[in-house]
Amino acid sequence: MDRAEVTRKILAAKVGKGVKWADVAEKLKLSKEWTTAACLGQMTLDARQAAIVGGIFGLDEDEIAWLQVVPYKGSLPTAVPTDPLVYRFYELVSVYGLTFKELIHEEFGDGIMSAIDFRTDLRREPDPKGDRVHIVMSGKFLPYKTY
Repeated sequence: MDRAEVTRKILAAKVGKGVKWADVAEKLKLSKEWTTAACLGQMTLDARQAAIVGGIFGLDEDEIAWLQVVPYKGSLPTAVPTDPLVYRFYELVSVYGLTFKELIHEEFGDGIMSAIDFRTDLRREPDPKGDRVHIVMSGKFLPYKTY
């Protein structure tokens, strides 16, 4: 068994039980975004969180233990994603990545936006021309240091 197998079991149970990520997040008292990433194998859960997730998805003790192991982060199966929705994020970075970089450096200086000290919010935004996906990303600025 490995973390990928646990993720597949979680996804199968989610479909079988009709569970929503927002409902899991509510039980964990965490954001739906972080909770989903954790259930998909991208974050480490503590013992309490792992036990709750295990109970929701019917995991055994070994599977719950895997939820507490620091994962290998990065879940794309290929360098260029083939899933149309995920590809649009790749396209967004391809088109706007240098713009984001330029504007961040102009505003903050030489550094990066943290993906560790980070939060995101995804919600549906009603629009008469068709609902929009509204995503906010907020990462701490980390300047490069001189040594």
